[in-house]
Amino acid sequence: MGDITNREPYQQAYYPPAPTGFTRFMRTCLIWQFFRFLVINAKMLKLIAKSHH
Repeated sequence: MGDITNREPYQQAYYPPAPTGFTRFMRTCLIWQFFRFLVINAKMLKLIAKSHH
């Protein structure tokens, strides 16, 4: 067998980075979520309007 250099299976490098405070705020802010909802819906309407034209 080859030389195994990493023998610790649960090191910090295996876990995803924790979100920053700003990221957590943006995920929970209802005003921001509503704004994103409107933007995404506008993009979808634009796409649908192009395809039905």
